[in-house]
Amino acid sequence: MLTSANLAAILPFPDLDPVAIWLGPVPVHWYGLAYVAGILLGWLYARRLIDNGKLWLNDTAPMTRQHLDDFILWAAIGIVLGGRIGYILFYDLGPVLNDPIRAIQINKGGMSFHGGLTGTTIAMFLFARRNKIPVWSMFDIVAAVAPIGLFFGRIANFVNGELWGRVTDVPWAMVFCSQHLVDANNGICPAGPDPRHPSQLYEAGIEGILLFLVLFALCRWALALKKPGTVSGIFIIGYAFSRIFVEFFRQPDRQLGYLLETNWLTMGMVLSLPMVAIGLWAVIRAGRAATRQAA
Repeated sequence: MLTSANLAAILPFPDLDPVAIWLGPVPVHWYGLAYVAGILLGWLYARRLIDNGKLWLNDTAPMTRQHLDDFILWAAIGIVLGGRIGYILFYDLGPVLNDPIRAIQINKGGMSFHGGLTGTTIAMFLFARRNKIPVWSMFDIVAAVAPIGLFFGRIANFVNGELWGRVTDVPWAMVFCSQHLVDANNGICPAGPDPRHPSQLYEAGIEGILLFLVLFALCRWALALKKPGTVSGIFIIGYAFSRIFVEFFRQPDRQLGYLLETNWLTMGMVLSLPMVAIGLWAVIRAGRAATRQAA
């Protein structure tokens, strides 16, 4: 139950305009800039990893800067198409079947990380095969930089006032209601008047900053890139546990709610659970392959 002291401690949600700048009549949204920033900074960090031959098996990176530059377009297509198609399949299939034009109405639905991961994985596999790059090393280099994109994506979710958390009375709770949100929703505050967890910031910190630091340490000090598949596996496991944890604080998608008549199980949890098994398999496979090579 909220007390007057709780209410006084509630943090106001900043009245941020989802549009960063206008280029004439064309709005440039923070969400789009987040994708650009994530891909650009990830590309720059990946170049540094490739340039450091000591991090790789046989002291030679399995791909060149030119490969990485060429892959940027493949990655962008995989992220966008996979993310959108995944959202429709996992969260919005019924409404889209009833109104197919909804599939391209981004304002009526967003992107799915699990779909984006699937799309990017397909793009990585095809690109690696086409350019004769070891597939697992391709996965590793992208996994090492992926938390950068996750961080910016979650910050953009916060700026947009979307994917908010469950109702709470913690001192850092926020009421996700600003003039921009009200204006965009026909005078209604979509999250209601209740204070909620800023779960977007939780995800930015755990999936973004913390997971990046873990993978950075694995690459730089544990030399995990010398065991292809290790970094990919740890990333998948790390993201899965991070997402499952944050789902306990995040409000489930309105059209789905909680699953199996529970008050805690969400689609995000269900989609993340298989990732733990996949990640463990990848790490174990990498270890066995390294042992065979050393024998």
